[in-house]
Amino acid sequence: MFVFPGVSHYFAHMDLSLIRSEHKSRRAIITLNRPQKRNALNDVMIAELTTAFQAAARDAAVKVVLLRAEGSAFSSGADLAQIRDISQRDLEQNRVDSSKFAFLLRTVYELRKPVIAAVQGPALAGGCGLASVCDFVIAANELATFGLTEVHRGFVPAVVIPFLIKRVGEARTRELALRGNILSALEARSIGLATNCVPDATLATATDALADELITLNSATSMGFCKELIAKLHGLNLVDSLDFAANVNAAARMTADCKEGIEAFLQKTSPKW
Repeated sequence: MFVFPGVSHYFAHMDLSLIRSEHKSRRAIITLNRPQKRNALNDVMIAELTTAFQAAARDAAVKVVLLRAEGSAFSSGADLAQIRDISQRDLEQNRVDSSKFAFLLRTVYELRKPVIAAVQGPALAGGCGLASVCDFVIAANELATFGLTEVHRGFVPAVVIPFLIKRVGEARTRELALRGNILSALEARSIGLATNCVPDATLATATDALADELITLNSATSMGFCKELIAKLHGLNLVDSLDFAANVNAAARMTADCKEGIEAFLQKTSPKW
């Protein structure tokens, strides 16, 4: 992938109104920053998040992305005031608007770098969807909750459902989408929606520790290949999936990271990632 020079410097000076983003210590730290609206996702925030994740993808210095939120909620989902306004427009305008959120979720899901979500409060509706496309979801034990509550508002979690099925399976997704019930952090972990639950006060520490582990121990190239495989294998038949996997395996063997990792293992040293 072509890397644009000076991405970190450029992005640090972008005009962001509803999120914050900084690149430091091999991390892109993206923070939802609309606490007074419980980090509801409107078109501005969706556009800014998409831009931030794309910038993280382009920056060769970034190895891991952390997604966080200010305030008591991770995200309450779509901004209902905006949905009310745009619902008065025609079908094509509504389709274009909903496609923007779908593109954000796809961008996060297909990013060739690990994404860790630190969920410090309710992640509901589209907010649950945003968490579900991250590779790791670290949830605060007492404060984090998850759910697809759209059916209580006559709405549909349409663009979230394909990703949630990938994460927790069809049966769990059916229950969440049709009931609109809210899960505790521990319940979310039990179905695979949350990766881990930690005491509320240690959420930032636990998230940083996981980021340190991925940055220190793992090859960025290898993690990127793993994410590509996971994203693309679904839907392929066995023959095609094995053919694709074999091609990725062959390509990975020729990378500088693979050569560095093998040599370090044989020499009993640590690879320089």
